[in-house]
Amino acid sequence: MSGNGTGSLKMVGVALGAFAFTFALVPLYRIACEKVFGVRLEQGPAAATAAAAPVAERWVTVQFDGGVNSKLPWAFHPEQASMRVRPGVQYEAKYFARNTGTRAIVGNAVPSIAPARASGYFSKTECFCFTAQTLQPGEARDMPVRFIVDPGLPAGIKTLTLSYTFFKNDAQTAQLNAPKAASDVPRAAP
Repeated sequence: MSGNGTGSLKMVGVALGAFAFTFALVPLYRIACEKVFGVRLEQGPAAATAAAAPVAERWVTVQFDGGVNSKLPWAFHPEQASMRVRPGVQYEAKYFARNTGTRAIVGNAVPSIAPARASGYFSKTECFCFTAQTLQPGEARDMPVRFIVDPGLPAGIKTLTLSYTFFKNDAQTAQLNAPKAASDVPRAAP
């Protein structure tokens, strides 16, 4: 019986270890994004707005850029090249996307901020990059992003660039375009 008891204890230990590991993945992911890749994970809209108080006379230029991965048949670009903003005030910019392909496609946008040291001072409160985007063949859409530049942005930084690259989400696109099973197709009434 001691062999079964030891084995059960090991199984419980492994289960607890697995739980602790998965629980630690969220902060590890945040650290990896912020420290290794220079991408700041967003705060909720209320927290970002409350944390940012306007700075009276300071203005910063935000430039916008956008592109697609070569596997994605979409046109994607910002609707404005740049915007002059006051730190601590929320602004909205729009990007335009069109599916130039012949079937529905799901895409994911990956944002980046330059210079990298400014990424910690740029908060998106609403963004199309938070979720996968589905465009039908020929469909076009405006995609807004709302953001706040933190008043704590170092004084030497006068220009930020917000850039997005859209990538095709192969798994979701395949699932979206998969042929329906015969049992899923509605039958005509007799």
